[in-house]
Amino acid sequence: MTVTELLETAEFLIDNDGKRKKIVFDYAIWEELLELLEDLEDAEEISRLRKSGEEAVSWEQAKAELRAEGIDV
Repeated sequence: MTVTELLETAEFLIDNDGKRKKIVFDYAIWEELLELLEDLEDAEEISRLRKSGEEAVSWEQAKAELRAEGIDV
């Protein structure tokens, strides 16, 4: 489902003056939105690291290094 489709499922709670005060999502939709936001954060972090020139390592290499330090991942 696209972000637009997810957002179109929103329901609004309004006050007595007819002003929108809160947004309600089905919990499954909320979880999808959170996942999309986390993916966006990850993409921004990757972009920042690439621009900074910092060395990147694979997840497998990072796990091996952490395990060598006694950290269970």
